[in-house]
Amino acid sequence: MLASIVLIMTTTFAPIHPAAHPTAPVAGSGSPIGPSGAGASHATCYHCASPLDGATAVYADIGGISREFCCAGCQAVAQTLHASGMGHVYDGPIAFAKPIEGDRRTEAEAVWATYDLPVMRERFVRKRADGAEELSLAISGMRCAACVWLIERALSQVPGIREATVNYATERARIVADAGAMRLSAVFAAIADVGYEAWPDQPSARRTAEARERRSLLIRLGLAMLGMMQVMMYAWPVYLHGGDIPVSQTRLMQWASLLLTVPVVLISARPIFINAWRQVRHAHVGMDVPVALGIGAAFVASVVATVRGHGETYFDSVTMFVAFLLAARYLELRARQSAASGAEALVRQLPATCRRIDAESGALETIPVATLRPGDCVEVRAGEVLPADGIIEHGTTEIDESLLSGESVPRPRDVGAIVLAGSYNVVSAIRVRVNRVGTQTRLAAIVDLLERALTDKPRMAELADRVAGRFVAVLLGWALLTAIAWWWIDPTRMFAVTVAVLVVSCPCALSLATPSALAAASGALARRGVLVTRGHAIESLAAATDVLLDKTGTLTEGRLRLLSIETFSDLDAEDCLALACAMEQSENHPIAQSLRAAASDAMPLPVLELVTNVPGQGVYAMTGHQLMRLGTQSFAARQYANHAVTSIRYTTETPMEEVPPAAACTSVWLGRNGEPLARFTLADTPRADAPACLSALRAQGLCLHLVSGDAPETVHWWANRLGIDHAVGGASPEDKRAYVRKLQANGARVLAVGDGINDAPLLAQAQVSIAIGSGAPLAQAGADAILTEPRLLAISEAVSIGHRALRVVRQNLGWAFAYNAISIPLATLGWLSPLAAGIGMSVSSLLVALNAWRLSRAT
Repeated sequence: MLASIVLIMTTTFAPIHPAAHPTAPVAGSGSPIGPSGAGASHATCYHCASPLDGATAVYADIGGISREFCCAGCQAVAQTLHASGMGHVYDGPIAFAKPIEGDRRTEAEAVWATYDLPVMRERFVRKRADGAEELSLAISGMRCAACVWLIERALSQVPGIREATVNYATERARIVADAGAMRLSAVFAAIADVGYEAWPDQPSARRTAEARERRSLLIRLGLAMLGMMQVMMYAWPVYLHGGDIPVSQTRLMQWASLLLTVPVVLISARPIFINAWRQVRHAHVGMDVPVALGIGAAFVASVVATVRGHGETYFDSVTMFVAFLLAARYLELRARQSAASGAEALVRQLPATCRRIDAESGALETIPVATLRPGDCVEVRAGEVLPADGIIEHGTTEIDESLLSGESVPRPRDVGAIVLAGSYNVVSAIRVRVNRVGTQTRLAAIVDLLERALTDKPRMAELADRVAGRFVAVLLGWALLTAIAWWWIDPTRMFAVTVAVLVVSCPCALSLATPSALAAASGALARRGVLVTRGHAIESLAAATDVLLDKTGTLTEGRLRLLSIETFSDLDAEDCLALACAMEQSENHPIAQSLRAAASDAMPLPVLELVTNVPGQGVYAMTGHQLMRLGTQSFAARQYANHAVTSIRYTTETPMEEVPPAAACTSVWLGRNGEPLARFTLADTPRADAPACLSALRAQGLCLHLVSGDAPETVHWWANRLGIDHAVGGASPEDKRAYVRKLQANGARVLAVGDGINDAPLLAQAQVSIAIGSGAPLAQAGADAILTEPRLLAISEAVSIGHRALRVVRQNLGWAFAYNAISIPLATLGWLSPLAAGIGMSVSSLLVALNAWRLSRAT
């Protein structure tokens, strides 16, 4: 906490520069690296400033001058920084953190070595189509974009690595390397050398780390809130009745406030100071630097005033600001963890175990899916999920691939057909010869698409952070000039005036401007059923130009509904429906469910015999001596051509002009001895509020696109029905992602809306995305926001709130800069006391919070 104020005061008079060891070897005198001699007298490491042991110190030629280091890790980081043109960071009073060394390093190296074993490489390293290898890591300890730069730079120097991409938002790294050239232990060591910890991205480990981080922040937030309330109890009497309170009681309240503020600064605000120090060390100034300066300056000045017994204190301002800031950061943390933790949900679509058929005895054995190998034969019964990709060797069935392809109707599959992991076996048991398992399956490919899109998603830094560097530079320069000027004008007032400048110009309002508005907007969206999972979502909603929607489950209900019953005999529609329900009584596919839903609970069902399912065609049964069939026309009603419709019964109130054409409907025939009895027409139906939602989006000037995995003619009919200008059917997950990329290449900023697993890559690729809450977990993992209830109007409301939130952010930032433009000159001239500066700082932050609260109350 003292470092911030000391930094300014020391740079005013005598900046500290690292000096070369007087007896160290000079450039060109031999090897630039080597152990120091016994007479070495240099006190500290050039990089981390740790005390040196002459017996173990090493030298390196840095910028033509021999420098001395405590270890090879510090030497390597210093060489990297100088080689990258960042050597100027050593020119000021800056010391770097020491890389991970000592006992921690020894223990870690033993663990790292195990990851080089073939069995571990097979588990964590993925093979790409181009022959390269890919590794995903979780990284802890990152605090800003400078951390990203340093880690990427360290990884780029590991032999064999082609590409290293670090995502600060999700705290993950994706590494691409030449086949067989990357040692995992070397990767972990390179990251540890620059002060961070990494491990293979595993859901269980990540969840544990996230819970620990969340718990730590919640404890620090609670402590800051408690300290703020207690300190304000002592501050308000002084503000309201300061002149009437005896000096002894005022002093007592000041000391009590000091004791209550110390844990807030040392514990609650500790990560802020650590992060600010790291940002300065890495020459990338973020918002934590001015925040730490403001907290540190106000606290140090208050401590000095309390100890001396005269002067103003700002303990209430310090505690209040820390509490407000941590509250906003807790909301940000929850959103960031939600964004990073959902990708593994798709893997849970696979069963944990499966039934493998022994090649010799033919006996069934239950084994973990993870132990399956290509060439194994497995049995998958009706109602089960396929554990791996393969080819059907025995049996016929219908397979629901909606999770993978987006196709809403199960498709018949016979011997020789390819089936995919994650698909749902609807009808009957089959035997499948496995040809792809684990990371080689189609399911894993979709997961990989999502992970890649999450890593490559544009990183939109907070607006306040984008201006923080220049603001801090101006602030420090102004404070320095103020100190110099008052040193000549009146040295006795130099410290008080300089502190007033720092306090009044404390960027509290600036640092709260964006997160407070975003938090308020997130709350407003949550009340409308939209849960924001990524911090950039609100700003991106305001910038969207195009909306890309899926059909099934997004614009439509995602389930078939019986529209009409056409009869061709003396049997009426109700009798035909009763026959159909009796034949489908034990089935669970979408058509059977739709027929049963259309029938009343009191409808009597006839008794049937020998009910048999014929995969891909339908069901047949016997009633008396009559053969009844239900299914396709060729299966159930081969003699349809010679029969006319005798009656039509419509089972919904849908107007005729809104009934989908045959190409967009599913027809099921009921026949007796090959002659038609009835035709049941089923179709998906739009959500009730879909037209209103689309009209609202068009009114906001957004261009609408419908992209679906259903048949093209069906998709185009729905687009015409809903008034959507652009439509694409038969689109795979890769096609959807490519469509978004094409729009983005033409300058569009895409808002994507979907609900299925096949939509996940699409949602992750778009600049901003919304998933339907009733959809698949992976779609929600890849989305920036989730509809907690199926109310499509919330989408247009979210776009509107995004626009209002951006306006509030601009207002807050405008106020923050206007406040500083007025208050800093007043403080510089000595016309603003430190007390008034502290009040101004608090009022500025309060106005920003109230403006954001106004957004949260907007209807």
